[in-house]
Formats: sequence, C-alpha cells, structure tokens
Amino acid sequence: MMTKVYKPLLKKLGLTYPQYLAMLVLWQNDGITVGTMSKRLLTDPGSLTPLLKRLEADQLLNRKRSHEDERVVELYLTDKGTALRELAFDIPSCMVHASEQSIESLTTLKEDLVRLRDSLQKNQ
Repeated sequence: MMTKVYKPLLKKLGLTYPQYLAMLVLWQNDGITVGTMSKRLLTDPGSLTPLLKRLEADQLLNRKRSHEDERVVELYLTDKGTALRELAFDIPSCMVHASEQSIESLTTLKEDLVRLRDSLQKNQ
C-alpha cells in the first residue's frame, strides 16, 4: 500500500521506492559505506548492489573503493543526486497529508514500530 501511494510522487523523480530509501540514507550521510547503508535499510549488501549500480548509472551517486580497505565501497552524491534532494523535499509532507493522521500519531506509530523491530531483532 505504501509503495502505491509513493509511486506517483517518486515517478517525478525517476526513482523506485527502494531507490528513494537509499537516496534518503545518502542525503543524510554522504560518504556512507555500502555496509552501513545495508544496515540502515535492513537489507543484505549483495541485494543493495544492483540498486546502487542503477543509481550510479543514473548519475545520482558515485561508488568508490576505500583507500584504507579495498573491500569497502563508499557512496558519494553527485551534483545531480544532491539537486534531486530539493525535488524530493515535499514527499514526506505529501505522505503525512495522504495518511490523514496527525504528526503526533505518526510519531507514536514510528516509535512503536522501532521498538517492535528492535525486539524482534534481539530475539533472532
């Protein structure tokens, strides 16, 4: 359901929902490693690689090997990727409006979901 609501908003940006999530992480943490991004997105680094290659092909980010450890890949925004952030700025407020919920109730929901996720991860 969520991706269905996001789809028309993201179409203007030329992004899929998973690509948007990756860009959100990168907009907040330029220079992040693939490993750290995969932890933030709760996904396997191997499944993230094709998505990142696509974003690189679209000239939104650059992937660079770490100078300290060749096994580590760092992600950097391009100018185009940075500019896309401005176009995506209103997406969260559009989603709040579409939800017909107050900021307070959405904040509480997010906190509850984070606690649930953390509990489930602890018990794995």
